Amino acid sequence: MAVLQNHRHELFAQGLVEGKTADRAYTDAGFKPSRKNASRLRAKEDIRTRVAELQNRGLKRHDINIDRILEEYAKLGFSDIRKVFDAEGILLKPHELPNDIAGALTALEVATVQKGKGAVEHVAKIKLADKRSALADLGKHFGMFTEDITIKAEVVQKTVSDLEMARRLGFLLAKGAHQL
Repeated sequence: MAVLQNHRHELFAQGLVEGKTADRAYTDAGFKPSRKNASRLRAKEDIRTRVAELQNRGLKRHDINIDRILEEYAKLGFSDIRKVFDAEGILLKPHELPNDIAGALTALEVATVQKGKGAVEHVAKIKLADKRSALADLGKHFGMFTEDITIKAEVVQKTVSDLEMARRLGFLLAKGAHQL
């Protein structure tokens, strides 16, 4: 799909892609404030298609895909701290680090400490990354991780006490959790 014919609709779609709320994107596109109309416009098929197209274009531009996410997970999951040292146990220079280890590090701090006459000791602090939440969010975006939770409830016509209602609701929730 190409740029939307209606310029304000195009601006609205671009605003949504930028992360604006529908209300904000609606007014920024030149419409009078109206939560109801913003919601209606966001639900239109051509708007949803255009937003998806713009989002996919951004993902392609940044080379974000499922394979790359899995590759990053592998860097975190299989990183081995021993790879930051050479065969003699000397810390590698940052540009010498293997890609899988470099991708799992967030900090590498080396302090030089004076030890007596002319003796110098290098102390290294190495911090591994916690990129899991960001990668999980990207994975969810691509539909790698989905959760379908369905809770079926029976409509009760008669009036019951709050305690009885809470008991019944707890029973239904527990029953739904066991079916997962």
